[in-house]
Amino acid sequence: MIKRLFFIVLLAMVMMAGQSFGDDLSRHGTTSASFLELGIGGAGVAMGDAYVALADDISSMYWNPAGLAHLKTSEMFFMAQPYIANIKSLYAGVGLVLPQLGTIGIGINAMTYGDYNGDMQVTNMDFQDGTGEMYSAYDYSVNVTYARKLVRWFSFGASMKYIISKVWHMQASALALDVGVSVQTPFFSPTGREEDGLRIGMSISNYGSSLSYDGVDLMFPVDQDPDHDGEYQNAQGKYVTRGWELPLIFRVGIAVDAIKTSRHCLTLALDALHPNNNTESLNAGAQYKLSLPGYGQCMLRGGYKGIFLADNQYGPTFGGGIVWWVAPGKALKIDYAYHSIGPLGHVHCTSLGLAF
Repeated sequence: MIKRLFFIVLLAMVMMAGQSFGDDLSRHGTTSASFLELGIGGAGVAMGDAYVALADDISSMYWNPAGLAHLKTSEMFFMAQPYIANIKSLYAGVGLVLPQLGTIGIGINAMTYGDYNGDMQVTNMDFQDGTGEMYSAYDYSVNVTYARKLVRWFSFGASMKYIISKVWHMQASALALDVGVSVQTPFFSPTGREEDGLRIGMSISNYGSSLSYDGVDLMFPVDQDPDHDGEYQNAQGKYVTRGWELPLIFRVGIAVDAIKTSRHCLTLALDALHPNNNTESLNAGAQYKLSLPGYGQCMLRGGYKGIFLADNQYGPTFGGGIVWWVAPGKALKIDYAYHSIGPLGHVHCTSLGLAF
């Protein structure tokens, strides 16, 4: 069964990559809640978003819910990612390991716009420098995740999300589901042990209802009979907005330890993506891990995002991290990532994890 799954995954990745060469069509700008497409956590972002098979911390609730089943102890996680144009991406989550039952996680993914108070100036055609009013806009999602190892080599996870998007007095909401699986195979193990073999991960993110805005900002006065006197102009009209799909993403990835000893480990990862608003693409990443017995671990990471993506503005990614064991079963995790978005500038991502 594992062999069949392995070849199915490889075939899917080849077909998805091949399709991107022959099909330049995309659906840019046809989905809402774009913040759900931004990578979460310094580890995954530093590896060029090639993390669906490697995810094994709280950030796996974003990449692949099945990865949450690999937590050995309960953890808390915080991320800050100042984005372009005064946009800020934030994430906080906690995962609780329940022996014999599985792992439960709760996460909040938020994006704010404007200055540090979350405010922006109201402008219109007559007052393009601002009317003196201020407004705020933000997006966030709250997810509840459950993951469990069904057998030693197979894990399953699912997340339910409640998504909110608000612009001034308008608001939209949606429900979505994420599902994922993680498979440990004995292939290409540098040590001969099955647990060091090739890992396969697959996930579907943001399968759910559409976002449709509603609120008092959509109301306007209507004069139903402009040719006659009367109070017709006081009638209230309202724009009805259409629903917009969520950014549905199918990910399939593999990760293999090219080198592994008692202290050194070099891991290579490759993800294939099939989104509903863009062409297919590949993400590639690598991680070198140095283990320091009694102290913790140090990691160096690099990657490249959006291979074969039409009009790709992404570039190479870099980063690193440390794990410091402060007591048995308790650790401090710090990860950092840097990536470029072409002419839009550079982005830094920092995340902090606490195992307890």
